[in-house]
Order: sequence, then structure tokens, then C-alpha cells
Amino acid sequence: MADKYDSLKLENQLCFPLYACAKEVVKRYKPFLDKIDLTYTQYIAMMVMWEHKSVNVKELGEYLFLDSGTLTPLLKTLEKKGFVTRERSKEDERNLIVKVTDKGLKLRDEAVKVPMEMSGCIKFEKEDAAQLYRLLHKMLDNFE
Repeated sequence: MADKYDSLKLENQLCFPLYACAKEVVKRYKPFLDKIDLTYTQYIAMMVMWEHKSVNVKELGEYLFLDSGTLTPLLKTLEKKGFVTRERSKEDERNLIVKVTDKGLKLRDEAVKVPMEMSGCIKFEKEDAAQLYRLLHKMLDNFE
């Protein structure tokens, strides 16, 4: 007979292994990102910047699933490091536009090594990784 508190057991939570894995993955990124002076959150923000070159803060938040309260200090730090600039849109001053700088683009040449370095840290079959990626994105899509 099932205990009425079974749903509160850690072993029965989908959220816990997701949380623990995310924490462990970020921990493994740290030594590689330290070399290029980025935190994990700064790194994923720069990934968006390298791909799009210019985005408004709202779009960046949507890409990264982050709110403006998290993005503002992160972007200020990236701007102090010279990797991005922030400026008000000329068409609508309510929009803050983030643009990657030449220094930020140059950083991409160093960052390109990070995914390869990380691939040695997580032992996963290619098919399993693809399935996990698909399932996680399916889960993210359900939150929207």
C-alpha cells in the first residue's frame, strides 16, 4: 500500500535530478569558463550575442529564460568587460538594445574550445544526449 507521503520522497521527484544535473554541469563548465573570464550565465548570454549580434533585453531574456532583474547586473558586468554595449532604441526608448562588441566577437575564438572541452566531462552516448536534449526542450516548450 502506498504511503500518502510517497509524493514527498526525493527519489520520486523529477525536479531533483534535473536540479542536481544542472548544478553539476555548471560546476564542470567553471574551469573552462574561468579561462575566458565568464560565468555560466554570462557564457550563455554571449552565445546569444555571438549568434544574433544585436538583441533587445526582452528578447535576450526570452532566449535564456531569465528576467530583467537577473539580466541587468549580468549585462552591466559584460559591458564593463567590454564584451557588449547597451543603448536605448532610437525608435522606442523603452527598449534597451544589447550589441556585441569587437572584443566580444574576439572572445568567441577562445570560447569555441569550451564545448569540446566539456564533451570530455560528461560521458554520454550520442543517442542518449540527443534524446535528453529533445525531452528537455519538449519540457521547456510546455512551460510557455
